[in-house]
Amino acid sequence: MRLSSTARGMLWAALAGVLFSTLNSILRNITLNLDVYESLFLRYSFGLLVMLPWFFRNPGAFVPKDVKGQFWRGAVHTGGLMFWFTALPHITLADMTALSFTGPIFIMLGAAWFLGEKMRADRWVAALLGFAGVLVVVGPQLSGSGGVYTLVMLASSPMFAASFLITKALTRYESPSVIVFWQALTVSLFGLPMAIYGWQSPTLMQWISFLVAGVLGSVGHYCLTRGFRAADISATQSLRFLDLVWATLLGWLVFSDVPRTTTLLGALVIMLSTLWIARRESRQRIAKSD
Repeated sequence: MRLSSTARGMLWAALAGVLFSTLNSILRNITLNLDVYESLFLRYSFGLLVMLPWFFRNPGAFVPKDVKGQFWRGAVHTGGLMFWFTALPHITLADMTALSFTGPIFIMLGAAWFLGEKMRADRWVAALLGFAGVLVVVGPQLSGSGGVYTLVMLASSPMFAASFLITKALTRYESPSVIVFWQALTVSLFGLPMAIYGWQSPTLMQWISFLVAGVLGSVGHYCLTRGFRAADISATQSLRFLDLVWATLLGWLVFSDVPRTTTLLGALVIMLSTLWIARRESRQRIAKSD
């Protein structure tokens, strides 16, 4: 039985979630002992490195139709990564993943404001419920010394949402391989000055970890871009809630992290608000098609 384009898009997004959760655990382990901005640069530089054999085989296939759009996407994504890497060593994988669930809310708002979609009352309700869930996750931690890093991680979410919206726009005329290649290239260029400032010599094991991270990151972004190309971006967002399962397991196995009750409760509120609006969006599309 042939899968629909939406089903294929969701499967690509689910696979990307597994790869990114594994990648995040590797990067958190690295940033506990190495400068975070150097880690940002090397992660994307190795992502670029693993794609060079395909580039040299057919350079013309990686020439973008919109160079300006690729650099805009790279700049916005780098901005989100600066927040994300800054907070990464200081919060658990489960907290990080729960906060990333606000991404679909920001994507929904961004699609309304920048892609011309109507912002109905139910979308505002979903957004407010989502932010209520964020407060459940963030609130109990603000009194601690590391609470500020929770807010820093949260600040990365709208930046990544903007990056994904640009990606969705680029998929209209760019191939996934072009988008992923130019993301690695532009983020490496934007991240280089920060990496030079705080450079430390990585160990052999850290170099190997960056190589693995480069492979996981490039394949993960390729899967995510294929998902965005195959289906509406909103249709792929509900699969992101599986990331909390992978992040919780990896956090427990690798770092002995036990997620807080408030983290799981807040994630549940965000998840339900997003699933609710996704279901309403689906009904709206069906109604329009009829």
